[in-house]
Amino acid sequence: MSIEVKIPPLPESVSDAVVSAWHKQPGDSVAQDENLVDIETDKVVLEVPSPGAGVLEGIIEQEGTTVVAGQVIAMIVPDASESEAQEQEPVAETKRVEDAPALSPAVRKLLHEHELEPEVITGTGKNGRLLKEDVLAYLDQRKEHKPVETVNETPVKEVAEVVESVTSPGARLERRVPMTRLRARIAERLLAAQQDAAILTTFNEVNMQPIMDLRGRYKGTFEKTHGVKLGFMSFFVRAVTEGLKRFSAINASIEDKDIVYHDYYDIGVAVSSPRGLVVPVLRNTDQVSLAEIEKNIRDFAERARTGKLDMDELTGGTFSITNGGVFGSMLSTPIINPPQSAILGMHNIVERPVAEDGQVVIRPIMYLALSYDHRLIDGKEAVSFLVSVKQMLEDPARILLDI
Repeated sequence: MSIEVKIPPLPESVSDAVVSAWHKQPGDSVAQDENLVDIETDKVVLEVPSPGAGVLEGIIEQEGTTVVAGQVIAMIVPDASESEAQEQEPVAETKRVEDAPALSPAVRKLLHEHELEPEVITGTGKNGRLLKEDVLAYLDQRKEHKPVETVNETPVKEVAEVVESVTSPGARLERRVPMTRLRARIAERLLAAQQDAAILTTFNEVNMQPIMDLRGRYKGTFEKTHGVKLGFMSFFVRAVTEGLKRFSAINASIEDKDIVYHDYYDIGVAVSSPRGLVVPVLRNTDQVSLAEIEKNIRDFAERARTGKLDMDELTGGTFSITNGGVFGSMLSTPIINPPQSAILGMHNIVERPVAEDGQVVIRPIMYLALSYDHRLIDGKEAVSFLVSVKQMLEDPARILLDI
């Protein structure tokens, strides 16, 4: 009896998903708990493991199909059933397509479409099983050896000219690919943020020299002690956390006609992934050390690239930080991440002339941008919050002394 491969229960607030990529094809052997397929929700990519060992008999839902929890997407022939079928089936050197129960649906379809007999193709699967790849390879080989002088009564010379014209330099080619669920969700949320919130942005600049000096002095000892490099992001997270403590409206959100003030600090850090921007959340940032922040951010970045972030790591958050400086951005106006009310934008560090004690000196300067919802946050609060972040970054001792 075949084993059904079903979509596992989806995270809360996620109603459906899209089949993203199959890692196995009909006829392939699979081990129990081996990843068969990736499914993509609007927030995260999930793996669907094999419920048993055997051979993938057929794929019911192809890539790009929308599926729901509990839906059957494939069938697996268990190893025991396959062995029993092989023992009961008499060995023969030739089989017709209709007499070959060991053939997968995909292989049967190819043989039928091209009017092929299974005995003319050498199977490379388990116990000589004929796989889809074997049929495709045979067709490619036959195509290569087939003499072609005319195609649809068109001389070979003309065909070559047509191919050359299509692939010639300067051809205006277009590609159309479906938008991923994650990208579609990002577009939906960002558009909603601009429509539903009164977004305003205020700017300031910060002299990064004190933090750069501090990092240069202790980065070796820090990495040796904690096993992680000391970056800039942990300083920003701590400075933002201290600022949120002083200006509670920045850490609040609007829910219907109420203002919800959060007495905890969960800061989302925007991370770029191959599928789009994701914002994993650092929880309780007022209770963690710089080393823990750096470790968590590094872990988030690594798992974002491989699509291994969990749903609960991408939900919640009372404030966000985005760092366009890693891509060379000088200045930007970031869009808030609903239902949050503010977001801090970091940018690249550039040496600029500044005035200090009546003298023009060169300092590593970063521009900061705070976008905020003016329905909840007044300009005075937004500017004061950004100034407090600036002061703590330019004098890191303030973070330790809570001043």
